[in-house]
Amino acid sequence: MHWYHYVAHFFGGAFLANTIPHLGNGVSGRAFQSPFASPLGKGLSSSTVNVLWGFFNLAVSYLLVCRVGCFSLHNNLDAALLGAGILFTSLMSARGFGRFHGGNKPA
Repeated sequence: MHWYHYVAHFFGGAFLANTIPHLGNGVSGRAFQSPFASPLGKGLSSSTVNVLWGFFNLAVSYLLVCRVGCFSLHNNLDAALLGAGILFTSLMSARGFGRFHGGNKPA
């Protein structure tokens, strides 16, 4: 595979991880931050907007993982890159969303 296939698989994992908070809050009927909120990065978007944004992230993840290169969960490098993208975005989301939802309290 070409090097950019591996980059696509990493970012596919990142988009997959970003699906979870938006889709989860959206289908639960809760408002949540999204790129479309006002003020940007602080305001809340409706549950409908979050479902749409979560589904968009899922579609992009599918395209990057399943349509770029030849992804296989049996290939350790493919799985590690996907997992690294998921982990990176999950940690960044925990820090970013934690500011608004009480998840960044000092130990």
